[in-house]
Amino acid sequence: MKRIVFLVIPALLAVTGGCANFRVNSASDIVVLPLGGEVKVTEGSIVYALPLTVLEIDVTAEKITGVPGPYAAYADEMIGLDNVITSGYESWRLTGVNLKTIEELDPEQFYVIQGTSIMQTNVLAMKESGLVLDINPDIYSRSGHSHLGQETGDRDMLFPDRGAYEYVSTKTDTAYRVVKADTAFIRIPYLVQRKKGMTVAEEAREAADRLLELREGRHMILTGETNIFPQDPAAIREINRLEREYTALFAGKTRSEEKHFIIWLTPDLSMTGAKRPLFSFSETEGVLPAGDAGGIDIYIEMTPSGKTRELKLVVRPVSSSKDLEGSDRLYYRVPDVAEISVSAGDEILFTARKLVYQFGNTVTLPANFIIGQ
Repeated sequence: MKRIVFLVIPALLAVTGGCANFRVNSASDIVVLPLGGEVKVTEGSIVYALPLTVLEIDVTAEKITGVPGPYAAYADEMIGLDNVITSGYESWRLTGVNLKTIEELDPEQFYVIQGTSIMQTNVLAMKESGLVLDINPDIYSRSGHSHLGQETGDRDMLFPDRGAYEYVSTKTDTAYRVVKADTAFIRIPYLVQRKKGMTVAEEAREAADRLLELREGRHMILTGETNIFPQDPAAIREINRLEREYTALFAGKTRSEEKHFIIWLTPDLSMTGAKRPLFSFSETEGVLPAGDAGGIDIYIEMTPSGKTRELKLVVRPVSSSKDLEGSDRLYYRVPDVAEISVSAGDEILFTARKLVYQFGNTVTLPANFIIGQ
């Protein structure tokens, strides 16, 4: 990312030294005016902007989803498990808050450098010294977040194998059909097949039996009680996988997902010294808009250090002819250091010290320090 507009004494000396070979123009040759109103961009003019600090807040939350197993009601009775999932649920847990600053163009702070005669400028030195913010910074091509691909789907929350060897049993019975033959009635036998589905309790019993068989078989393999000992650990891994699947039929399944929520906030002086709602958080719904009654409020507080309080705030010039004599000034912005904290009640979630340009002051540099011929 290109260097941001931040003027310090060494930068002034470097720029001044780099411009020593230029001829200084008079005030009537060069004017610097705010863009807007009657001020227009003419051919040969230079446009620059002052930086604006935007806070990019990355909120991380963990979403936990629970699904009960089909045999949850028989967990204690058949395999001795208690405290299992008996109904589906979704819960959220706030896991992190991170913050970084982005320098953007201030839409209210564009300036035009105009020359009434042939004008040369060391504009590259201006950018290298951090005095001018490029009107096409790279930050706009990189500031974006995709929310696609975060959902893992519900495939791993299904129960494809319910543990039974067969779910429908077939029973053959003999039935009789009465047929009239001459003056008598006779019974003719025939076979009837009836299919009977298993009850949930019967399925649970078979799944519990297979689970216990797996545990017993693994124990025999590991202790050497069986005559067959696998030469590869793949058999043990498969037994462990099947045990987890059959146990989940009784205990249920849980899935944990990490979600990112991006919040952009542009600070202004009215936000300083007081807590401002940033977003709301609910253990059942996750991250919500600020002020939502369904969650608790998460606040942000910004306190400027006041390091630029001694700098005189410059009133931007108007675009009238009588002000042209005093318009040979380069306007730039000195940022202030701000202490930023994010909190939930009395708990501090995040703290940082960041440079915020809006909290500083706008001052001027004589235009002939950077423009020459």
